Order: sequence, then C-alpha cells, then structure tokens
Amino acid sequence: MDQVALEKAVIEKLAKVLDPETGVDVVRMQLVMDLTIDENGKATYIFRPSSPLCPIAVPLAMMIIQAINEVEGITGQNITVVDYVEAEKLNEMLRSVLSE
Repeated sequence: MDQVALEKAVIEKLAKVLDPETGVDVVRMQLVMDLTIDENGKATYIFRPSSPLCPIAVPLAMMIIQAINEVEGITGQNITVVDYVEAEKLNEMLRSVLSE
C-alpha cells in the first residue's frame, strides 16, 4: 500500500476513536495533527489532548496508538503529546510502550 493510501486508512481508523467525554471522534476534534507515514510504514503524528488538564489523555493516547496499530501496513509509530501539563511524562511513557 502506498503512503497516501496508508495515511487515508489511518485517518479512517482514527475517525472511529471517540473521545469518551464528548462522543466526538479524534479526527473531527483535531486531536491528531501533522500525521505523516514514511516509506517504511512508520506513522508520526502529534496528539493534542482537548485541554491541558484532560483527565483522559492517557487512555485516549492509548486508544489512538491501538487504532493505528490495527492498520495493515503500519510498521511503527512516533507520537508526540503537546499542550498538556504532563506532556513530558506522557511522552516518556508512550515511547516506552511503543518500544516494547
């Protein structure tokens, strides 16, 4: 699958990930930004929780990672959390999860 088709498949999958508090998907809420897929199938993107104190930032990030992992052709991920009070700690934890 080419990069454009892979990116489209990822976006379609992310459109099914709902923010439990609002019931709106993460694509429409623009919580996943700057999505790129490299030639090897690695997805790189930014996750911006809906607020700096978002109480569900961790589970929502995990749901996003899981959804992207389910897309055939994705070989890895690089997620960066921004605009969140615990962003540094969450980024560290997510890097650990993704490196397992």
